[in-house]
Amino acid sequence: MASKIPEENLRPSYDDAETDESVKRGQQEKWTKARKADYDGDKNAKDNGPVSKKPRVDTRSPQLDADGNAIPKEKRLPKRKVAVMIGYCGTGYHGMQYNPPNPTIEATLFKAFVDAGAISKANSNDLKKNGFMRSARTDKGVHAGGNLISLKMIIEDPEIKSKINEQLPEGVRVWDIERVNKAFDCRKMCSSRWYEYLLPTYSLIGPKPGSILYNDIEESRIELPGVLDDDMESKTFWENLQKEIDETFTPEEIEAIKSYTPPPKDEFLDSEGLYLKVKKYKQLENAHRRKYRISQEKLTKFRSSMEQYLGAHNFHNFTLGKEFKDPSAIRFMKEIKVSDPFVIGDAKTEWVSIKIHGQSFMLHQIRKMISMATLVTRCGSPVDRINQAYGVQKLNIPKAPALGLLLEAPVFEGYNTRLEKFGYKAIDFSKYQDEIDAFKMKHIYDKIYKEEVDENVFNAFFSYIDSFNKVTGAQGEETADKTGAAVQKSIFEFLTARGIPEITPEPTKKEKKLANGTANDADVVTSKSESEVQLAATAETEEKACVQ
Repeated sequence: MASKIPEENLRPSYDDAETDESVKRGQQEKWTKARKADYDGDKNAKDNGPVSKKPRVDTRSPQLDADGNAIPKEKRLPKRKVAVMIGYCGTGYHGMQYNPPNPTIEATLFKAFVDAGAISKANSNDLKKNGFMRSARTDKGVHAGGNLISLKMIIEDPEIKSKINEQLPEGVRVWDIERVNKAFDCRKMCSSRWYEYLLPTYSLIGPKPGSILYNDIEESRIELPGVLDDDMESKTFWENLQKEIDETFTPEEIEAIKSYTPPPKDEFLDSEGLYLKVKKYKQLENAHRRKYRISQEKLTKFRSSMEQYLGAHNFHNFTLGKEFKDPSAIRFMKEIKVSDPFVIGDAKTEWVSIKIHGQSFMLHQIRKMISMATLVTRCGSPVDRINQAYGVQKLNIPKAPALGLLLEAPVFEGYNTRLEKFGYKAIDFSKYQDEIDAFKMKHIYDKIYKEEVDENVFNAFFSYIDSFNKVTGAQGEETADKTGAAVQKSIFEFLTARGIPEITPEPTKKEKKLANGTANDADVVTSKSESEVQLAATAETEEKACVQ
């Protein structure tokens, strides 16, 4: 009987941890005990002949099965460095990276490797022993059509891939296992990554009339005419909905529905009259959203908004904990595609697929990018607001729901060329595209569509945004130092006609010297701001990578 290793006893492997392979490549590993003695100053050790090695004694306690009996020791089999191409549905998991006691993709994979015999029982309690590494971490609930992990595995069995898949749940699959060289690091050698985000097009309908965000936008439209789009499409949508509401409910019922507050859980009755009217009101709204079909004009505006992310930019506002001057906030987006709309599911909801190809991404970056482009489109703001968001001014950009996000595949362009020179096969997910597409449709897309219909995830998100200023502290208050236009009226004021305040970055020391006339020739040559230099360097690096 195989031993059961509790998940809590597994020791995690971290991206920046020193691996066994990196140690073995060092000179110190090659020294014998006698040579170490020579190096440390024991000069007589050479003259006394070679030092005899002591026989290795295994002092480890034998592993026990469930009945307390000692498990016979396994035959030692060679381990090979491999890249494992995987796909998974992230629903029910707390992300990709091992994080006990929470269920994760890595914990599920590691257990399957052990049960299938790809990892020995002796190494079944330590990810570090196997050099476990992933090319991209995904957050809680995020899916992947393709991701890659690298580790040392026993692959003598030609049926090992099938045996691993037999041990895995249907929502996690291994596409292939390829040999790689010992120096392979799937995180560092991943040149770029493709992500996909699925968005219902009704998310691009303008804020609901009467909501706080709607009122802010309309007030700013009067103050600064001509800045925002005239969104007749959204206006027509809300007018048609209101017409049906007026035909279905009396004015008194509508007022009661809008003022409805759910009672405490122990007092709630789902048969209560007002609750049933509220439920019918919501169903009517949802039916109108499902029937919505985006116009070519609004789709073009959304595509134009997404295109503002192309190239190297300072994404400090699109993540957490990054300041404007932090060089690591600069990321390079290589390609962005927004599909034509498609209708799918029993509810006949219209969706678009957004694919983003970037060198690397920060925490929540994609969800904030999608959110910003969506908000700019639905509020009729100029697309240039996205470019302004790369500036010094700190903005509170909300995260779009995790539901629509999935990792399409990591890309290993540069490394694949070197792999083939060494006699290894290229890491190419496109060879399994048919399998991956079928898996995504069954285990990822269908779950996304169903959850959106059942939970109204995107409607709940944008309804919250439209009324966010009800939250304490969401609006600024006038003080002796700040009055009038200096007071932030709304946390989402950057979406109104007022826009994003222009703040000049604090000049560097060299720029101050230039301004004071005390600069030398070297200062003049290098007088660009640090951000401009970093942007240029990032763009140049990416250009070279594309050529290679």
